Amino acid sequence: MSLVTFGETALRFAPPDGQRFETAREASIRVDGTASGVAATAGRLGADARWLSKVPDTPLGRRVVAELHEFGLETDIVWAEPDVGRQGLTFHEDADPPRTERLLQDRGDTAMATLTPGELPMGEIQNADVVFTSGATLSLSDTAADTTGALLRAAAGMRAFDLDFHPGLWDADDARAALDGLLPAVDTLFAAEEQVSAVFDTTGSPREVVHTLATEYDLTRVILTRSEYGAVAYHDGVIHEQDAIETTAVDESGQHEAFIGATLQQLAAGADTDEALLHGVAAAALSRTMAGPLTPLEPSEVERVVGSQQSRRP
Repeated sequence: MSLVTFGETALRFAPPDGQRFETAREASIRVDGTASGVAATAGRLGADARWLSKVPDTPLGRRVVAELHEFGLETDIVWAEPDVGRQGLTFHEDADPPRTERLLQDRGDTAMATLTPGELPMGEIQNADVVFTSGATLSLSDTAADTTGALLRAAAGMRAFDLDFHPGLWDADDARAALDGLLPAVDTLFAAEEQVSAVFDTTGSPREVVHTLATEYDLTRVILTRSEYGAVAYHDGVIHEQDAIETTAVDESGQHEAFIGATLQQLAAGADTDEALLHGVAAAALSRTMAGPLTPLEPSEVERVVGSQQSRRP
């Protein structure tokens, strides 16, 4: 099965060992993007996955694409001249309680914000089994939002979208207005529970929230990730729930993308919703045991974790 994702991937800077940027003397550099992370996970687990984007032809832009290629991800890149747009950056400070982690966004005037549908290979979009993007791409500019809608409407296969709401990129009212126009072109919506409460006027339990969103926006499937509580999904009038798998967390920054990538890989391969959710939480659990937003999952490890969970069912 083929999966095509499109969107911006930032470079993520992070000081080590809970340090703050104001005193740190060094920082790690990793790629950090929802669309590329989802494609990378799905590709590792057996999908024919490809990431499409517009990237500045600069040292930072080439650094992003080189790391994704090293990871084994196939890409189709529109290279932009440096004066067209810059490379997006994020700055992440990890912290243990009572401190809270910080994520600072530096994503203004990026190359991806200027992307138009005519710059991408529309045949790949139209022929893919799954097309995926996220709200971070939608937030970059009116041009990026228009392109996102056009590409999703052109897709003939599953059209999947992650809410991916970050207050540092746009506010909740703007996100809600943009999503009201976009979600009719989506059939499968992913969202983190805390982001749904920030953007949508929904109340009630997670089971009620997924039903409300599916009904209000006429979505085939809504999947709500709940961090340490697992995931809840609505599909064809049925609620599905999957508990999280307990792990000792090393880094949680890539777990959401790992969950989506594994879930989409399974759905596109014909798995039912329960099986797809189980693979998603298994991939998320394994991702939490590794550092960085982009984690090298092994299919055999995912299947081992899935099998161990299945053996515990009554």
